[in-house]
Amino acid sequence: MQDKIPSRIIHVYSPPAGQSKELSLLHKAALANARALHPNFEHVLFGSDEMEEFVRKEFPEFRAAMASFPRRIQRFDFFRYLAVYRLGGFYFDLDVLLARSISPLLNHACVLSFEELTLNQFLRGSYGMDWEVANYGFGAAPQNAFIGALIENCVRFVTEPSWGDKMMQGVPRPIRDVVLVPFTTGPGMVSRTLAENPHLAKDVTILFPEDVCNEHTWHQFGNFGIHLQQGVWRSNHGYARRRLANLWESWMRWRLHRESRARGKSRSLPLTRAVGVQKPQVITEMLEAQSRVVHSRG
Repeated sequence: MQDKIPSRIIHVYSPPAGQSKELSLLHKAALANARALHPNFEHVLFGSDEMEEFVRKEFPEFRAAMASFPRRIQRFDFFRYLAVYRLGGFYFDLDVLLARSISPLLNHACVLSFEELTLNQFLRGSYGMDWEVANYGFGAAPQNAFIGALIENCVRFVTEPSWGDKMMQGVPRPIRDVVLVPFTTGPGMVSRTLAENPHLAKDVTILFPEDVCNEHTWHQFGNFGIHLQQGVWRSNHGYARRRLANLWESWMRWRLHRESRARGKSRSLPLTRAVGVQKPQVITEMLEAQSRVVHSRG
């Protein structure tokens, strides 16, 4: 089994039904950017048909699980893990712009990037993990054990709902569907897998900023590139729910950021368990009351 990341960059493009299959200018720029900086890499672009064929050939045992995810973006999250597990290489969203070659990272077995300080109370309370890692860009050797564990956890989310629901601790019911994706197949699930598998985490390289509390350093792939966060998957939720989710996130960000600053600028593995975060009952009750008002008006 290869223990280093191969020179390969993987992208996925699958627009929703009814939308143009033509790449946007941003997506074309991201592809051109990655290819120009990495002329000696193999570049793989999966469209909808290629994704379906890849899963059919390489992972027939996961076809049912993939179809079971309630959100389209969850299936794309799951697919990127499958593609990297089988092929090896780096995956990047099509709104990631690289500033320099990622070749120095090829000597590692698995590379993840710090995303931001997390709002997830299960991670904070159960593992003392007040930060999370990203899934917009990551790399691994083929058949990497950590990516394999991540795939298993994604499948477990659809086969064992009570296990997956733990990630929703402290989230007001009116907005749970809004945070479902990042907490269950996105950064939250990658971070949970990292926290629950310390024997695998020791072989994972994480690109941390100098100061994890400095929001200007969030959503960057180390000093190699930046994530523009152009994803529109949240737009599928109604305005009222998005507004409530933004209110909850802003309040929680203010509250938990103070707690994180007290822990200092740097983070590392292994994790050290900290005191759990209490459920913010006041904000929860306020949001649920606002939600009832919104529904009554509707």
